[in-house]
Amino acid sequence: WLKEVRLKQIRFCGQLSAASLGRLALPARLTQSEAESGKEVLEDQEYTDAMDDSAFMSALWCCVYGGGIIFMLGLYGVIQERIMSEPYGENDFFRVSVFLVLCNRLVAILYALMMIACKGEEFGNKAPLWKYLAVSSSNVAATWCQYEALKYVSFPVQMLGKSFKMMPVMMWSIIISGKKYGVKDWLIALGVTWGVTQFLLTGDIKSKHADKGSSVYGLILLMCFLACDGFTSTFQEKLFKEHKTSKYNQMLYVNSGSAIVSGGSLMLSGQAGTAINFCFKYPSFIMHAGALSGAAVSGQFFIYSLVKEYGALILACCMNLRQVISILVSYILYVHPISFMQVLGLGLVFGALFYKTYDGYANPKPKASKVADGVQPQEIGKASDAEAGKPGPQE
Repeated sequence: WLKEVRLKQIRFCGQLSAASLGRLALPARLTQSEAESGKEVLEDQEYTDAMDDSAFMSALWCCVYGGGIIFMLGLYGVIQERIMSEPYGENDFFRVSVFLVLCNRLVAILYALMMIACKGEEFGNKAPLWKYLAVSSSNVAATWCQYEALKYVSFPVQMLGKSFKMMPVMMWSIIISGKKYGVKDWLIALGVTWGVTQFLLTGDIKSKHADKGSSVYGLILLMCFLACDGFTSTFQEKLFKEHKTSKYNQMLYVNSGSAIVSGGSLMLSGQAGTAINFCFKYPSFIMHAGALSGAAVSGQFFIYSLVKEYGALILACCMNLRQVISILVSYILYVHPISFMQVLGLGLVFGALFYKTYDGYANPKPKASKVADGVQPQEIGKASDAEAGKPGPQE
């Protein structure tokens, strides 16, 4: 749409300059060919000016979308850590993680419904419902593990855990989709894995208010998150390819299934009353939970917009930068301890991720046919493939 508008502007400028030349009182000695040449010069100048304006606006919108992703997902991380690892009141912690999952999914459903209505897409399911339910169940499990882990390990550890999922995602892709990866992909994944492992083993990783030794349980939760999240993203990709679902259609049905699963879990566990009482007891929690869901959905808008206009490589760069900024902000706001070896581990992780982004730009792979508008949905509460450094097809 933007390209069409820009072309119309250029044509209009050309017509305007031509009309202006037609009204000029040309001297008798000026030949017709000289007049036409002057008209072409003016048209070329108008075209150049329009292209300069177009390039400037393109760069400006890229900065807006990228900044929106970094800010909104950074805000999401800060609020997430505040809710799960910091007390309300004197020493009262929120413990019902599945309630946050339910809130996020309900907001995501409203967003998907609005976008389907605005775009005039069909509301009917494109894939069998059991496949949506499989993705929903694994997504709820992954998000629950992610929130629960913050009770026992620090936010930087959780963020690095999302990068650590490269190996599980590659394994699931081989098992489910029969994909193949090159030596370079495995070396990048190994560099990320080594850096994360070094970070975990060479310094304090527990949450500030957690008991000693509880970080082991937090790491187990992160491992469960990696397994479930790897299955979720891989199976979602399979749905896109096999059933040609649009991103908003899949977002609607996956989040609807997730809302049913998380709502049922909340009721069966008997924690619904606890969560509601906590909301009434601490009104600030309601604001935090609402801001958490709002930041996540806003991040979705910026992610979809950036990928559609500028591609997955720009998104990967923004996501890597977002990880660095989020970890630094977490260390500043919540005063987490860090050792020199952990700093080296962080450098190795992000060095490998940024190299992967650079390599994708320097050696672009042949584009496959677009699948469902070319953008895969990133479920609220989990990392995108670009953020996690997933190799291969997504680039």
